[in-house]
Amino acid sequence: MPRTTASAPALSASASAAATPTPEAPAAALAALLPWFAAHQRPLPWRRGYRPYHVWISEVMLQQTQMDRAVDYFLRWTARLPDVAAVAAAREDEVLKLWEGLGYYSRARNLHAAARAMVEGHGARVPEAMDALLALPGVGRYTAAAVRSIAYGHDEPLVDANVARVFCRLFDLDAPVGEAATQRELWRLAGALLPPGRAREHNQALMELGALVCTPRGPRCAACPLAPACEARRLDIAPHRPVPGKKKDITPLALATGVLVHRGRVFVQKRAPGDVWGGLWEFPGGCVEPGETPAQAVVREFMEETGFAVRVAAPLTVIRHGYTRFRVTLHCFALALDADPPAPVLTEAVDWQWAGARELAALAFPAGHRKLLDWLAAGGHLEDLAP
Repeated sequence: MPRTTASAPALSASASAAATPTPEAPAAALAALLPWFAAHQRPLPWRRGYRPYHVWISEVMLQQTQMDRAVDYFLRWTARLPDVAAVAAAREDEVLKLWEGLGYYSRARNLHAAARAMVEGHGARVPEAMDALLALPGVGRYTAAAVRSIAYGHDEPLVDANVARVFCRLFDLDAPVGEAATQRELWRLAGALLPPGRAREHNQALMELGALVCTPRGPRCAACPLAPACEARRLDIAPHRPVPGKKKDITPLALATGVLVHRGRVFVQKRAPGDVWGGLWEFPGGCVEPGETPAQAVVREFMEETGFAVRVAAPLTVIRHGYTRFRVTLHCFALALDADPPAPVLTEAVDWQWAGARELAALAFPAGHRKLLDWLAAGGHLEDLAP
């Protein structure tokens, strides 16, 4: 009986071709993408004139932020800080206050630092050269390519989460989307499919298609201009692309914090720049240690962080808030002092104040503490504070 070994190389060649898709067939379908974008693009504020400053701010805001929220923040930001020079001249507290609620506050601090670098080295303009952009704080490959292609019209490919989803379905990429090899392949395809001279429209069209049609759940394949060339649609597996990576473990975290009111003002402190929530204001507090109750923890944390000997006057509320890798349960207490306090001895903060209602409204707090402030305001607990 003859040995059948000839089929093995053929199988290997087929697998290699599938693993490294060629863009010829989808390139023909992509001819329909630009007319689709012209008809369906959303009237986003940073698309009015494509000012480099507006494109830069919008791209940073859109990282880890949904579009509708980013639009509101963008409009508030640019109304107060209309150009690079205004960002550079602003105080960090003001920058963080404008960013409050968007999370990932390193983005705001990097914007502030990058604006100052632009004032010092680029005439208060967003630079156009790739190396100059990549030298700015917080600017990586994606943001630099977005500014160059969308603001300045250079032929730079882009891959964000929306583009990755479109390509994973279009080419049936079956490796986890977050793996380095998959990312390299996505950027290769993005470059191969880029029509010369049309990067601004093409890149935005791919992102818009992913946001409006090729959505994570319930993709609207019948409305997709790339449907004739989509391999995942042909195989009826679009909901299974992209292939997700391993989910990160979520760590539960019990914290306690206290609202210390004295003579109509609330004690707050400012986190050190390198800390979690660096530059933001907070009510002192920290982790509930094993064997402690939350009430015991807040008394201990106040003593450790400020030197104040406080007592719990009453429990207030429990706030639950999720971060990337943590699920926080924040136990909140009203605290009291038995005597006038001395100046605090700060161990984890760089500034402090006894704040009235007006000051509290002007300060930037992390999300969990802002939720506590909102709860206090809704219940009338802040009405007796000094204005």
